[in-house]
Amino acid sequence: MKYKKPVLFVLASLLSISFAFSQYTEVINSNRPGVSQGAFSVGKNVLQFEAGPYMVKEEHSLLKNEVSGIGADFAVRYGFLFEELEVNIEGALQSDTFTDNRSTIPFEDDRTNFKRLTLGAKYLVYDPYKNAEEEKPHLYNYHANRKFKWKNLIPAVAVYAGINYDTKDNPYVAPGIEGISPRVMIATQNNFAGGWVLVMNLAKDRIGTDYSDFQYVVTLTKSVGQQWAVFGESQGIKSDFYADNIFRVGGA
Repeated sequence: MKYKKPVLFVLASLLSISFAFSQYTEVINSNRPGVSQGAFSVGKNVLQFEAGPYMVKEEHSLLKNEVSGIGADFAVRYGFLFEELEVNIEGALQSDTFTDNRSTIPFEDDRTNFKRLTLGAKYLVYDPYKNAEEEKPHLYNYHANRKFKWKNLIPAVAVYAGINYDTKDNPYVAPGIEGISPRVMIATQNNFAGGWVLVMNLAKDRIGTDYSDFQYVVTLTKSVGQQWAVFGESQGIKSDFYADNIFRVGGA
């Protein structure tokens, strides 16, 4: 009888561990505060919500119009079946006032709609960090542990496929675009020493429509301690309806 309690304790511990789960990486995998998507999923059985409000103030000198309003980006992400697989819903809801100044009396139009609404799935096809714990530090050479390693340039790579949904007469998309259209993307992520993270996205959006566009996003983030991070981001958009180059900097 003296072994009964230890045996029961071990069995209880094993049962409790079997029902536990954790994320694939040791940090929370968030796509915020930028607009790029990282290569990693949130982790199996993890449900994650991400959202952020924004303000809009635009002026087009040539077309003589103005836009003023508010909006919110959002994402619902769920790790499904495997650690590498994630399904998500992403979008942006905007409400603004469009002012046309081409006539003597300005014309105002109040608008509210989704700028984008996409259901998709992302799968991590290659992870160079998965077996990184197998590399033991050099116990007798400090500089060997600190020196640059070329293999660190190899990024984690994920593929993404999704379906856009655009309502009829949506003021935020090109004329004639409505219903569903595909979106595909390749996402890469490098986690460098010192808290540096580089994320790159290459995407083809609204495939098969008259105004399909190509987008790239490059985001460089630097962690400052355990709670703060700063980032810089470049985004390019090219289509027959809309083209832009956007630069962002900020902190979180």
